[in-house]
Amino acid sequence: MRLSWRLSSRSEDRFETWIAQRHQERVLTGETTAVGPCPDQAFLRDLARRSKRITLSDPRVDHAASCPECMKRLLAFRNVDRSRRRKLTAAAAFAACLLVAAVFVSVTEYRAPRKQSAANAAVASVTVDLFDAGTIRGEQPGALQSVLLPASVVKVTVILPRFSPAGQYAVAVTQDQNGNGVVAQGGAAATSNGDHVTVSVELDLRKAKAGAYFLATIHEQDQASYYYPLRIK
Repeated sequence: MRLSWRLSSRSEDRFETWIAQRHQERVLTGETTAVGPCPDQAFLRDLARRSKRITLSDPRVDHAASCPECMKRLLAFRNVDRSRRRKLTAAAAFAACLLVAAVFVSVTEYRAPRKQSAANAAVASVTVDLFDAGTIRGEQPGALQSVLLPASVVKVTVILPRFSPAGQYAVAVTQDQNGNGVVAQGGAAATSNGDHVTVSVELDLRKAKAGAYFLATIHEQDQASYYYPLRIK
């Protein structure tokens, strides 16, 4: 039922359009007789724009619809109005494209230096040997080995303490031995080489201030955190 209604509506629209075109042809060829004087240009311009100020009961409308000269002016005004609307639409679309392009360029220029800076940042490789080191688990005291790292992007290879299990580890730089104030962290799977178990992660310490910190290692299974004194220079 809905499909049939749409087809009927479109047929009626085509029929009404055909009637309007036939009427225009008859008026322009002088087959109709206009009553009364021709309205002024302002009225015809408003009529062409379908202004709400004009009512169909206005006798000037009947005259314009049957006068060849008025019909020519109406069609001319309508063409001008359509052309103006097309230009406004094109200008709006062009402005929208410029805005999108400007946003894209701004975002690209904003991201490019950051990517370039990160790509150009020198990565320092440091090996931290904790094989014979004592540890602090939580707040337990012990004999600790001091670790020194630069304030840069660092690839840290940690040789874990004796008897450390293999598996996934998290390595972090913290401000205290309770895990507070994480400065940088990374995770990786540890590898075994004989008696030694090592894990390598990349830590970004460029924003860290020089001073004392702690290097923490956390095993994924038992979630036990071990802390080692660390200095960033």
